[in-house]
Amino acid sequence: MKIRAGYDIAFQCPHAVPIVLMLTSHPSRDGDILTDQSMQFSVEVEARDYFDPYGNICTRLVAPPGLLEVRSEFIVQDNGLPDEVCATAQQWDVSALPGEVLPFLLASRYCDTEKLSNLAWSLFGGIQGGWQRAQAICDYAHNRIEFGYHHARADRTASEGHEEERGVCRDFAHLAVALSRCMNIPARYCTGYLGDIGVPTDPAPMDFSAWYEVFLDGRWFTFDARHNHPRIGRIVIARGRDAADVAISTAFGPARLARFKVMTQQLVEQDTPLQEAA
Repeated sequence: MKIRAGYDIAFQCPHAVPIVLMLTSHPSRDGDILTDQSMQFSVEVEARDYFDPYGNICTRLVAPPGLLEVRSEFIVQDNGLPDEVCATAQQWDVSALPGEVLPFLLASRYCDTEKLSNLAWSLFGGIQGGWQRAQAICDYAHNRIEFGYHHARADRTASEGHEEERGVCRDFAHLAVALSRCMNIPARYCTGYLGDIGVPTDPAPMDFSAWYEVFLDGRWFTFDARHNHPRIGRIVIARGRDAADVAISTAFGPARLARFKVMTQQLVEQDTPLQEAA
């Protein structure tokens, strides 16, 4: 299966502003990218890439005064399979976890585990560790929070999302990540593309999506507390402790978001009618 993905984003800057963008797909998908996905800028800028501590690709530049438009469109080869479900996956004791996984057990900017630990143990302490416990946490976050774009708030923590019972996909992920960590299940936050492939089309404008991964049986598994069922066609851009680690743009000065469009569409094979599934 092939997926067309991309974005068209613009920033309005009153003066020159250094910016770091995180818009390039994660290196783990490099072998699947079939076309050039380099950023195209509306004005000449000097941009260079670097890797952050979590292996994500970041692009740094200085936006000139005025409007800076950033675009990219590319095609990805995807296996077309839904997220893996492994009911037998076991939770490892903390003493057996690899060192590089341990940071994903700790509290972070938006995953304030110290405020949710007692709740987590009261809810999930009696569930056998492993997939069943991880799924129970995902179910709880899915049912606890009411989704709505009008509920978006950039500084909402996991405990506040739990208290307010509303949010967007990042709030579902933050709550599930925090509760997982409370139960000694390493969990990391993910952001990327997720189109309406194999599901009814969402009439709302496309956006980047947030989900999370948990470490069971020595590897990472995808969970999605907002949708709470296996999905097809995820294209990960970045992974980190929470949304603070994977912001699509970080401006070191005033940079107003003037336009924001995201595209993710399944490409129809040549021998089928000429139409596209969103």
